[in-house]
Amino acid sequence: MFVVFLLLWILLNGRVTMEIVILGAIFSAAFDLFARKYLGRTLKGDLKWLRRAPLLAKYLIVLLFEIVKANRDVIRLVLSPSQEVEPRLVEVRTDLKSDSARSMLANSITLTPGTITVKLKSGYLQVHCLDRSLSEGLGDSSFVRILREMEAIE
Repeated sequence: MFVVFLLLWILLNGRVTMEIVILGAIFSAAFDLFARKYLGRTLKGDLKWLRRAPLLAKYLIVLLFEIVKANRDVIRLVLSPSQEVEPRLVEVRTDLKSDSARSMLANSITLTPGTITVKLKSGYLQVHCLDRSLSEGLGDSSFVRILREMEAIE
């Protein structure tokens, strides 16, 4: 986590000088100690996220692709005068085990236009869809497959 804090410090400063790096190292160490003491961060947990980084990058790419696809579908719905919109409230079962994976799935569904996660319980999500066509494939989407892979990494 120290490295992430330091890189973020340097990125936000916009330039690299010896003073910025030294000051960034001091602040990053302080933030890292705070996170370890009060937020329950551990080196083992940090290494687990490091192993998940490639899948997380893949997840973000898929998310961007799905956002573009959903934007196209919503634009088509809005601009098509002959097509009638059929809003739906659907229940999506999920077999994801961790709270963080279920939260990522719920947030990803909400970020894609035309869908909003209304409720998140342990085994299911309740999703409002702008149209019936947007509700298809929510239960076994590419989001869910990547999140299962991320959960499998120990």
